[in-house]
Amino acid sequence: MEHILLNIDAGMVDWARAQFALTAIYHWLFVPLTLGLAVIMGIMETCYYRTKNVFWKDASMFWQKLFGINFAMGVATGLILEFEFGTNWSNYSWFVGDIFGAPLAVEGIVAFFMESTFVAVMFFGWKKVSPGFHLASTWLTGLGATISAWWILVANSWMQYPVGCEFNPDTMRNEMVSFAEVALSPFAVDKFFHTVTSSWIIGALFTVAVCAYYLLRKREQKMAIESMKIGAIVGLVASLLAGMTGDNSAYMVAKTQPMKLAAMEALYDGGEGMPLTGIALLNPFEQPDYASGEEPAMKIAVPKMLSFLATHDFDGYVPGVNDIIRGGWTDQNGVLQPSLDEKIKRGKEVITALGEYRDMKSMTSTQLSEEQKSELAKKADFIKDNMKYFGYGYIKDAEQTVPMIPLNFYAFRIMVGLGCLFILFFLVTVYLVYKKDITKGKWWLRCAIILLPLGYVASEAGWLVAEFGRQPWTIQDMMPTWIGVSDLSSTSVMITFFLFLILFTTLLAVEINILCKQIKKGPHYSK
Repeated sequence: MEHILLNIDAGMVDWARAQFALTAIYHWLFVPLTLGLAVIMGIMETCYYRTKNVFWKDASMFWQKLFGINFAMGVATGLILEFEFGTNWSNYSWFVGDIFGAPLAVEGIVAFFMESTFVAVMFFGWKKVSPGFHLASTWLTGLGATISAWWILVANSWMQYPVGCEFNPDTMRNEMVSFAEVALSPFAVDKFFHTVTSSWIIGALFTVAVCAYYLLRKREQKMAIESMKIGAIVGLVASLLAGMTGDNSAYMVAKTQPMKLAAMEALYDGGEGMPLTGIALLNPFEQPDYASGEEPAMKIAVPKMLSFLATHDFDGYVPGVNDIIRGGWTDQNGVLQPSLDEKIKRGKEVITALGEYRDMKSMTSTQLSEEQKSELAKKADFIKDNMKYFGYGYIKDAEQTVPMIPLNFYAFRIMVGLGCLFILFFLVTVYLVYKKDITKGKWWLRCAIILLPLGYVASEAGWLVAEFGRQPWTIQDMMPTWIGVSDLSSTSVMITFFLFLILFTTLLAVEINILCKQIKKGPHYSK
């Protein structure tokens, strides 16, 4: 793979990352609302099926229209996102396509077709199928979207925790050895539940905000109050579940991506019984001097809480950035971790061994002596045993292995802080809508509208931590970002970046415009 480094335009890496980040951020503006509204409209139609009250049918149809507008936009950006793996990240796709492509193929064949089939029945089948079948179609539409999210998150989780694969030196590719291990890895399971429950929060915030808009204008009051009851309960349950699943996700990060955890906590020198930082003052625009070990200014922390969250032991050991670079600490699996210099050394040895292995394999078996055949087998074993250090062979210095600490530190606290705020908001909303006359609380209704964009801020902040926290790795410890890109001119990617920026911004503006018009129009009531 050495030749890859010589041919790639240096600017190509930055533009490829920027384009992928742009597409992912815009795509994630649509997906959470799709998953969240699927639950809201499913509950409402269930109420109609059980009560036969036409009010619930009208309410269901109204929220389904909003779901459909958002669903269409999400599909458009999602397709572009998958195509970018082949256009801008062809080296990555070639290296691990046998593994990474499998969950995406299942998502496209099963989940997407499931969504598209039942979404048609949901929108056009009210008078053509039985109420029970229509209800099933509504829930299956949401289930299809959720299954789709599952397989995409399995693919993403594998990049952060590569399991179920084995490197084949003959093909120079990673090959899947256990589909079940890839699909059911604990990292993927935790990421899925945390992502989906956080998406339900977005759907609940959207529902409550729309209802608040109607109540402030003294319109559609019955529909708004009943919908707000459902949205507030879904939001409260989802917020609590997101907190629980987030705790599990953080525990998995501590086990599998200690550098990400160190960046999230601005933890430079670790130890036992480490405190959890609540707030601290970091320059958001530059990497701190972590090598000095000096703690961030104005740090306020909860004693021993980080050790408990990371190891489930108040006195557990949590490594900092410098500990990971120096090595010599034992991880939660009881494995003594080598230093970064040792990892780089082994990675370069693997790269060298791969080149020698390929040179020897290019010779026919009749040209190889028995000693050479034995040496070839030894090299194959060495490569397989040390493949986990392969990516480090392309690392030049320690700075390349440390994610941007301020970005991860602040994004994580924005996500957690807003998550706590949402729990309080939904708790109070449930009380007001069930026990009080919420139409009189205009200040609270205005808060409900203001909180809607903050839901997206929290959601995007979570993804910033997940993706920026694993840098410099496209695949954790296996492939640095700059090795995975395609051998293209940065100019072509830069042009498409701005084209996508214009396209996605237009799509977002169109969706917001259509949603606002539909909300202003309000539900259609059956006679």
